[in-house]
Amino acid sequence: MRHCAGGPGLRFLLLEPFYGGSHRDFANGLAEASRHEIEILSLPARFWKWRMHGAALEFFRRVPDPGRFDGIMATNMISLSDFKALAGKTCPPVLMYFHENQLSYPAPPGTRPDYHYPFTDITTALAADRVLFNSANHMEQFFGRLPGFIKMMPDFRPTWAVENIREKTGVCRPGCRFAAEPLDLEPPGQGPPVIIWNHRWEHDKNPEAFFRALYTLADRGIDFQAAVMGQEFKKRPPVFDEAARRLEGRIVQFGWVKSKNEYLQWLKQGTVAVSTAFQENFGIAAVEAARFGCIPLAPQRLSYPEIIPAQFHGTLLYDTEEELVDKLAGILLQPAAYDTIRPKLAAAMAEFSWENRIADFDAELEALI
Repeated sequence: MRHCAGGPGLRFLLLEPFYGGSHRDFANGLAEASRHEIEILSLPARFWKWRMHGAALEFFRRVPDPGRFDGIMATNMISLSDFKALAGKTCPPVLMYFHENQLSYPAPPGTRPDYHYPFTDITTALAADRVLFNSANHMEQFFGRLPGFIKMMPDFRPTWAVENIREKTGVCRPGCRFAAEPLDLEPPGQGPPVIIWNHRWEHDKNPEAFFRALYTLADRGIDFQAAVMGQEFKKRPPVFDEAARRLEGRIVQFGWVKSKNEYLQWLKQGTVAVSTAFQENFGIAAVEAARFGCIPLAPQRLSYPEIIPAQFHGTLLYDTEEELVDKLAGILLQPAAYDTIRPKLAAAMAEFSWENRIADFDAELEALI
């Protein structure tokens, strides 16, 4: 258990079953920024399916007296109904924060959906005293899939669960761990423009579409370099190895960047950061890229219209792969034309610093009590 003091106030326990990547950054940022005292109890970021099965038992073992806290906040890779049943009357009110959910998460290619995990999310939401999603689009996807999932049950369908969950649900967009003060952006370097990929190396981020766009640009003779970053896992889509061969000489960074400073330096050198995701519940990668000077180019769907200011939607959002290639080519061929957009985007992203987001989270925690 790690103790993080955020100033005088109430005392909360934060249960994080998957302490890695954006989940880790969220937990640390919240604990550091909050005016309340928050203790983080976490498990390593691996075996996510087993976390949903067993995290509740491990947390129950480690927290024999949850009643010493004013409230608990948990994130979604846990069976909250199991934890509350084990804790019994000693369990204080619980706020459940959904970074993602298994109702709307796309199944990997060649696999069949396992209905246990969406049902765990449903019982977790029912067991919570308050439910928060990290974007309006994420919440809408959850409730868009929930009625159809319930109808799949052969009998005793809990249709009442939809309204039960909805009436205690809201949206609270996460904070990002960068300062809110104005930035002096440096112009990109004099070499070829750099395309940034800063997403997980997994199927839901649709890397195939990203690399198809880069192959097309290369075939057109457009000069560029690529920094391919993001979290890697033991099994990664084969397209990454193919891209390393086909784009040899253009790739200037390939693989996970462990140092946050080195990661930010790549963003500052980047010209454009591309998303081709099928699934993105908030979009921290796009926010960070835009904050440090990249032009974000993202699909006209998911959470991206929420985080990219409306005045730039026509310029920075695309509907088809053909439109992605055309807009990406335009940025690479005339990067100076976007010099007035870069500082405006960077300033707009300050909204998502923990300094500016923490008041909403503290208010939610206080309302829980």
